[in-house]
Amino acid sequence: MLFKDRKTLLLFILWGFFVTNAMVAEMIGVKLIDLGANFKPDTFIMSVGILPWPIVFLATDIINEFYGKEVVQKLSITTACLIAYAFLVIYCAIQIPSFPKAGVQNDVFVQVFGQSMWIIVGSIAAFLTAQMIDVLVFWALKNKTGGKMIWLRTTGSTAVSQIVDTFVVLGIAFWLPGKMTTEQYVHAALTGYFVKLIIAILLTPLIYLGHSMVKNYLRESN
Repeated sequence: MLFKDRKTLLLFILWGFFVTNAMVAEMIGVKLIDLGANFKPDTFIMSVGILPWPIVFLATDIINEFYGKEVVQKLSITTACLIAYAFLVIYCAIQIPSFPKAGVQNDVFVQVFGQSMWIIVGSIAAFLTAQMIDVLVFWALKNKTGGKMIWLRTTGSTAVSQIVDTFVVLGIAFWLPGKMTTEQYVHAALTGYFVKLIIAILLTPLIYLGHSMVKNYLRESN
């Protein structure tokens, strides 16, 4: 049998969702959207790469809760290595000239994926730092509350860790290469951070539902 028990199978599924959504976020992160098109221009710009992160938040919280901080740390390191591998593959693909008569031309390919390389570099730095902070805050709050108040440790850990993640990623991916002015960078980072925070708060009912479902699922395996 491939998986010795339900707990191992569940971890495999959560691990897959975590890695997949993290990788997708890096690939689509080059696209910026304006949430405040009817207001002052460039005030509420945000990377569309934020959209897959709710799944990452949910998976992180469940893994933290049922498998412990060491598993989350190993998952974070593995994902960072896979992001680095993606960076290497994209870099190699950029170096190979495209077929001139069909398909995506080289300049377009470089314009999209060349920028995504900056995001991947920023993400490797920000992702590992933010995940380690998330784990530390999660377990500090869990120990402080005696395992009660799930919403506090899940939302609290996200609120702290994503400050680092959002500012570092945008800084390396857009501000350092000159794709954003300092004002745009600060506005985009604040917008992205508060969107993530709002999402984390809105996910609270799903987190409680997920915890209940996982407990029932694991109980049935005993």
